[in-house]
Amino acid sequence: MPFFAFSEILDMVIMTLAVGYIFSGVFKRPVPEDYDPLKHFKAGFDFSDLKFAALVTAPAIILHELGHKFVALGFGLQAQFQAAYFFLALGLILKLMNFPFIFFVPAYVSILGQATALESSLVAFAGPAINLILWLGSLLMIKQKLLPRKYGAALFLTSRINMFLFIFNMLPIPGFDGSKVFLGLAQAFL
Repeated sequence: MPFFAFSEILDMVIMTLAVGYIFSGVFKRPVPEDYDPLKHFKAGFDFSDLKFAALVTAPAIILHELGHKFVALGFGLQAQFQAAYFFLALGLILKLMNFPFIFFVPAYVSILGQATALESSLVAFAGPAINLILWLGSLLMIKQKLLPRKYGAALFLTSRINMFLFIFNMLPIPGFDGSKVFLGLAQAFL
């Protein structure tokens, strides 16, 4: 059995393009030294901003969801990555309406099968754990100057996005990963 169905790969591509477009006005690539404003003006839509926004946002989301998926598969459950088309459409509408703050769920993993409370807790924690690793890893790369300076903006944004996703997902609010983690731990040990 393959790790990914064609529909999962298609959903990842569509989600990446949508998220890149939604955040293209927020996360812009640094202006190159040879920047020509007239050339930029003539070009119309700036695909390099879409590409940069997708580069710094989509991996955090996709890897978060794949954390859930692979831990669930490890426990013998069925798991499938899915783009949240309704919420992606909502994000696109909010962007087109120039909302100052856009919050939406771009993807999720549907999980089928019976899991113990501890297994459910570990599956729920796997996504935020990936964001924690990406957050701390990108911070380490910045502090140790492990990559050339031209990647500094991307690393900084990667750090901030993953910090936000980790902290936000670990809030013990129903529907969030944190709620599932703490509820599963409480059921397993109490």
